[in-house]
Amino acid sequence: MNGPQDLGGQMGFGPVNPEKDEPYFHAAWERQALGLTLAAGGMGHWNIDESRHARENLHPADYYSSSYYEIWTKALEVLLKRHGFVTDEELAQGHSLGKGTEPKRILKAENVAAVLAKGGPCDRPLEQEPRFQPGDHVKTRNFSPQTHTRLPRYARGRTGVVEAVRDGFVFPDTNAHGEGENPQYVYTVVFTASEIWGDGADPALTVSIDAWESYLEFA
Repeated sequence: MNGPQDLGGQMGFGPVNPEKDEPYFHAAWERQALGLTLAAGGMGHWNIDESRHARENLHPADYYSSSYYEIWTKALEVLLKRHGFVTDEELAQGHSLGKGTEPKRILKAENVAAVLAKGGPCDRPLEQEPRFQPGDHVKTRNFSPQTHTRLPRYARGRTGVVEAVRDGFVFPDTNAHGEGENPQYVYTVVFTASEIWGDGADPALTVSIDAWESYLEFA
């Protein structure tokens, strides 16, 4: 979707000012926000793509006025309500008012380190051959879905060159909505700066993205 997170090429947001030696957390509550998000995700009722889509669905004014972990907690509220764990009234009052959804599993404290070390691999082996090869000229789809997508808005309808063929990976556009993993090959595609940004772009620059196969067609 064309959500507030898709800022590539957008103007008016000011400079990016990286914080030198930035800490993992700027306040204790941010540590708790991460812990709650991991523990809730560990219940097994949604995947990383649905979680991302919940963040992208925040109202732009809400998204832009929120810090990183505020976005996480607001999206977590959405997910917990969607899957029947809490209600609006319970969130407002700060305590349970009835029995909600039973977790499929519980992430216990003694298992956190092992679970984090294992991660959530999304690479999947594919039997079919990739449709594209390095050196192929391709064009990205030009679409604006209301559903989840990992194709950046600035790279839609653009022509580039395949630089590398990656493995098969879970297709987030369907996985975010309970429509299956549907793994596809992912390709690194390189675009000239002028193709992405138009006249006046630095001719020495290129832009690379990783694109799922269904995002591409031969140019």
